[in-house]
Amino acid sequence: MQHNNLYTFKFITIITLVASFLLALASTQLKELQEFNVELDRKKNILKCIGKDVALMKAEAIIVEYKSNISNIILNLNGSTVENITSENLESIQNKSTGQLNYFLDNVEYLPAYKSSSPEAFIIPISGKGLWSTLYGYFALENDLNTVMGITFYKHGETPGLGGEVEKKWFQNNFVGKKIFDQTGELVSIKVVKGKVNDVYSDDALNHGVDGISGATITSRGVSDFLKRDLLRYEAYMKNNRTN
Repeated sequence: MQHNNLYTFKFITIITLVASFLLALASTQLKELQEFNVELDRKKNILKCIGKDVALMKAEAIIVEYKSNISNIILNLNGSTVENITSENLESIQNKSTGQLNYFLDNVEYLPAYKSSSPEAFIIPISGKGLWSTLYGYFALENDLNTVMGITFYKHGETPGLGGEVEKKWFQNNFVGKKIFDQTGELVSIKVVKGKVNDVYSDDALNHGVDGISGATITSRGVSDFLKRDLLRYEAYMKNNRTN
């Protein structure tokens, strides 16, 4: 009886150790794959917001396109470029109430951004609260640092068919060609209006509004609010480098 019990104990111990080893190995491999996919999705959305058609591109092609076209720049809060720092050096800390991401190195806050060489563009990360979730995306400006080239949202938990429409092409295309500065040089951003922008705005104001999402007033308001808030953080850089 004792022999049988000892055999059973050894058998269970071996099975447990083998299973633990296999689970640890799988977890490590899956973690690397997950991190790769997260980074790939980030690159894909940066390319997408400057008008690149990434839908049919394989991972290798996305990586090559990104490396050949996109460069990371870091700014201080005065809008000056900081050398020898990349986004990988920065720690992101999120404000839980607003969803805003702030970036730090040695307790000093910096602003990460990206530049595209073809087409020439300036790209910033954006994030903030919608109705049910924090939305994360990228926002690209043409070389004049005023005209919108594109916007993407790659992560959110908004209601499909309502607030979730922020990830749809029809909504994002509304931003293309809009202006973030008005005729006086004030940064007014882009507002997601309730209804159709042509029914709400006229003249120059049309340059600063897009159609809202039916049934998603709070999500639309959230996008308007956090887009302007994030753009204002980069205002000093944009005003110092605008071409017109």
